[in-house]
Amino acid sequence: MKPAFLAAMLLSLAAASCTKTYDLADYGLVPDSGENASPLVYSALKRIKAESGGRNVRIVLPAGRYDFHADGAASREYYISNHDQPNPKAVGIVLEDMRNVTFDGQGAELVFHGRMLPVAIVDCRNCTLRNLSVDFANPHISQVRVTENDPDTGTITYEVAPWVEYEIRDSMFVAKGEGWEHVPALGMAFEGDTKRVVYNTGDIGVGTRGVVEVAPRTIRAPWRNTALVEGTVVVFRGYGRPAPGIFLYRDSNAMLKDVTVHYAEGMGLLAQVCDGITLDGFSVALRGADDPRYFTTQADATHFSGCKGRIVSRNGLYENMMDDAINVHGTYLKVVSRENDRTLMADYMHGQSYGFVWGHAGDEVQFIASRRMEVLDGTNVIASIEAVDNPVDKGVKRFRIAFEQPLDENIGRGEDFGIENLEWTPEVYFADNVIRNNRARGALFSTPRRTLVEGNLFDHTSGTAILLCGDCNGWFETGACRDVTIRRNRFVNALTSMYQFTNAVISIYPEVPDLPLQERYFHSGIVIEDNEFDTFDVPILFARSVDGLVFRRNVVRQNEEYAQMHWNTHRFLFERVKNDVIGQNEFAGGAGEYDVARE
Repeated sequence: MKPAFLAAMLLSLAAASCTKTYDLADYGLVPDSGENASPLVYSALKRIKAESGGRNVRIVLPAGRYDFHADGAASREYYISNHDQPNPKAVGIVLEDMRNVTFDGQGAELVFHGRMLPVAIVDCRNCTLRNLSVDFANPHISQVRVTENDPDTGTITYEVAPWVEYEIRDSMFVAKGEGWEHVPALGMAFEGDTKRVVYNTGDIGVGTRGVVEVAPRTIRAPWRNTALVEGTVVVFRGYGRPAPGIFLYRDSNAMLKDVTVHYAEGMGLLAQVCDGITLDGFSVALRGADDPRYFTTQADATHFSGCKGRIVSRNGLYENMMDDAINVHGTYLKVVSRENDRTLMADYMHGQSYGFVWGHAGDEVQFIASRRMEVLDGTNVIASIEAVDNPVDKGVKRFRIAFEQPLDENIGRGEDFGIENLEWTPEVYFADNVIRNNRARGALFSTPRRTLVEGNLFDHTSGTAILLCGDCNGWFETGACRDVTIRRNRFVNALTSMYQFTNAVISIYPEVPDLPLQERYFHSGIVIEDNEFDTFDVPILFARSVDGLVFRRNVVRQNEEYAQMHWNTHRFLFERVKNDVIGQNEFAGGAGEYDVARE
């Protein structure tokens, strides 16, 4: 036996022997009982944390269904990026300030009621969540099926899905549940047989006002939309996103293995200010082909804000969510005032992104002219950072930041500038995933570090399949991509509906309000190679403000699944792009690689 192998085996055995296993059945948890698991889980996890004494811990939950209600759950004040900020939050499972912990659900189904944050992992190191699913018994999204569409009377009759709780109040459809209710304001239409978003619909108005119940669970509404043929399934949504299914904050080396989120009122998973995350077999998905639901999460499947280290997402299924499969970005702070040549006041700007750690002393930063999206020369280092208006983690929106080097004389004097924290920017590996039948876009990346997107299937993403973005004026999501490879993926009929940034199957689309005044380029170092594009429409690649773009050895096949309808009638549409190479591609039908429009 080789010495290296022997040493590794001995270390593994030593680690196993030091691992303490806690079975939650010993704390009163009984599967399939229908009883409220929240107080038992909350009490058990507190005891386990106190007893473990820093040892390796394995927490197991016997297979079966467990129901969680807000009553008796942990109560926490968490400010969560890209979500609304209601506080405190009722949390089903809380792992806080723990080391070397594995929570193994052993196939358990965690079913939540009302309005809750199902799982929070905060200030943990080397923690693993595995073998479980997250769902809600009565989702905040309502589902109906069209039974009649009468254009003469301008009415649609629909049947409400059996699990949906509602009432007709003052001629309004009021969706309701444990501790919540709302009148849905918008919706998404899905083909009844395929569960794909209905062609050329996107977000639609819904018939929830002036309604009449004409039979039990059957409603007629004044509602005109000829695309909603008999058999169409429509999901009614609100605007809120109070909490994700799983929340990670200030963790390092987190692992989620074989975990599925079937529904959450916000993102499926939101990670912020974490160092190293691996998702292996993590999915946001329906309960198989026979699931009567047509939707999963209210927003993105996965979302990473202000993280660093390596983000890995592989072997996942992301389907039927109401936004993107993955979004990776940081957050620009806006410079609001200059105290002296080394000190600035800077704010979180978006109403859904504030109240959490932004940076630390020693972090390297750079500055960007917001309207032109031009990065200034050089970088600086944070000497000190302090919250001004509220404590960090308790609603902070404004920071006073001192820097080690003198600031550019223009910063804080008229023109808008943003600050990007370069320390908290991750490398990304997104591979062997399936993304299908969802709203808006497939995958979004905004990081200067290496991003590799390979071996994925993007199947009927209703908007752009991949977006490289950047915005210091609206969402304030950083930043410029410098090293992106998109290879060996297959794209099937994206762009069936129009959303923001949906200029082509792959859109490189930073928001640049004053593009004519821009002198430098925002993105660079982008290679798109060895992919397959199956498309009913024309646009394949849109790029704006890029220095260094390669599109090679790709296959583009034309089909007739839908009628062409996109406003962009060019295979390639470029705005301020230089050093681009297009070649060695194969086009079967339609215009080819010579159809390049430049603006």
